[in-house]
Amino acid sequence: MKTETSDETRLREDICRFGRSLFERGLTPGSSGNISVRLDDGWLVTPTNASLGFLDPAKLSRLDQQGRLVSGDAPTKEVPLHTALYDTRGGARAIVHLHSTHSVALSMLPEIDPRAALPPMTAYYLMKCGATALVPYYRPGDPAVADAIRGLAGKYSSVLLANHGPVVAGDTLEAAVFATEELEETAKLYLLLRGMNPRYLTPEQVKDLVKAFGVTLPEHGH
Repeated sequence: MKTETSDETRLREDICRFGRSLFERGLTPGSSGNISVRLDDGWLVTPTNASLGFLDPAKLSRLDQQGRLVSGDAPTKEVPLHTALYDTRGGARAIVHLHSTHSVALSMLPEIDPRAALPPMTAYYLMKCGATALVPYYRPGDPAVADAIRGLAGKYSSVLLANHGPVVAGDTLEAAVFATEELEETAKLYLLLRGMNPRYLTPEQVKDLVKAFGVTLPEHGH
């Protein structure tokens, strides 16, 4: 049997720590949401029907590189979703999927642009999330959602699933969590300001952020 490395032990603890933080702040209720982290020989993911607030490091699902369960509890039914994002975002090492209130609400609005679900509202939204895509509604666990993610061709690290919630990839678990939180806060701002003609960042200000912080937006290529 393969011996667990100290890095894997730490990652298991980090998943549970961040999961509890997200749950306790009301960012994903009940047993909703899931988190995964890529390993050199597979990945860790939260189990099906597990609350992010009460995860056990020893019971996290350990999958091989083909997505087959190696140890732990049965994995979330959203494995195809995570797999598709990892396959198309080569640098991604972690993915967070939540059912956070304001992001879900945003995904249900009729005026949302599928290629830019949010306008350039704040510098930190662009710096952490880039642009956010919106994909159509699919039943949770439906393999078709993976096809929709692959259709984005890796251009987006943050995606909204219509009537469902955000999915965000990062080069570390911390980065994925922070970007998901930034997306939720920006969605909240959008809803608060909807219909009030707010002032967004100008194209020149966006270009400045792209240059200063290496922000990658779909229109700038990948």
